[in-house]
Amino acid sequence: MLILAVDIGTGTQDILLFDSQREVENCLKMVMPSPTVRLADAVRNATRRGDDVLLAGVLMGGGPCAWAVEDHLRAGYRVYATPSAACTFNDDLEAVAEMGITLVGDGEAKALNGDVVRLHMADFDYQAIAQAFARFDVNLDRDLDGLAIAVFDHGNAPPGVSDRLFRFEYLAERIQAENRLSAFAYLSEDVPSIMTRMQAVVASVPRDDIPVLLMDTAPAAVLGALQDPSVGTRRAAIVANVGNFHCLAFRLGEDGIEGVFEHHTGEISVEQLEAFLDRLAEGSLTHAQIFDSNGHGAVLFGSYPIPLDTRYVAVTGPRRSLLRGSHHRPYFATPFGDMMLAGCYGLIRAYGDVLTGAGEVIDHALAGGDGKSLW
Repeated sequence: MLILAVDIGTGTQDILLFDSQREVENCLKMVMPSPTVRLADAVRNATRRGDDVLLAGVLMGGGPCAWAVEDHLRAGYRVYATPSAACTFNDDLEAVAEMGITLVGDGEAKALNGDVVRLHMADFDYQAIAQAFARFDVNLDRDLDGLAIAVFDHGNAPPGVSDRLFRFEYLAERIQAENRLSAFAYLSEDVPSIMTRMQAVVASVPRDDIPVLLMDTAPAAVLGALQDPSVGTRRAAIVANVGNFHCLAFRLGEDGIEGVFEHHTGEISVEQLEAFLDRLAEGSLTHAQIFDSNGHGAVLFGSYPIPLDTRYVAVTGPRRSLLRGSHHRPYFATPFGDMMLAGCYGLIRAYGDVLTGAGEVIDHALAGGDGKSLW
């Protein structure tokens, strides 16, 4: 079984070509610049040249590309965008227009082609990845059995509803509906309509002959960290993913997910993060403590504390070094020897959980033929 797993973050897109016939460590992999970073570089190049920009395509991850667009506008150059691409900056297109971006229809966009630099917006570029592998004699078009893609999706909050609150209520509802990390993974035809970034990725996939799985990046990274035997064989653990933009920590126990919080990595100090982890372990963390400090929120499904002598904290993510030296003495998870691919390994595990018939093959491959971990 050959599955292409792509974990699309703010800084990088991490790519694993999982082959159930190989040892996992020998599977082909790449860590490349994220789509939003690549688009930001293209916009900055246009700024240096003094060119106006036309953005077409679909909604994608913001951050770096949004900041580059704002700088381009401040420099006095024009930015045109089709409605589907403009939703990257705000679901409210009136707010996008207030930024100074000129909204254009498809006909107007075609008429502008000779006068502006046209840039395509999308989180997932199958052709670029397939071409990269083709240079090493790997034919994805012929051999691929499935796709698994992770993105961070705030969801399309109704007018007047906080994006942070909307995002966290979605997380809590998914856990209550199905208490497992793969509850955040969907086959392409089952992606909820509110998850507009995932829907945009589905629209960007040029293959309709293979299964496509979409998943949230943070639970994918945590599920991937659990593929490290030092973490996955624990009957209780707190596992944190400290990403470039978002920090999420799950409290896991005998009955599954016992609690979770999510915050913005850039909005919290190391001391705050350690305190939140303490309260998560103690069973005293509240939603208000996270939300009122500009985070998304927290929920606990039990208020009992984890005894000090049994507390175990594992960390993954590109900014995991924030907890280096922490009094929690965290374990830095390295599933199959590669922290950067944690999200991809989580995607593969979720693919096996969600897709009927794939689980046994994937379990056998991930466990090296020796059986399945507790998670």
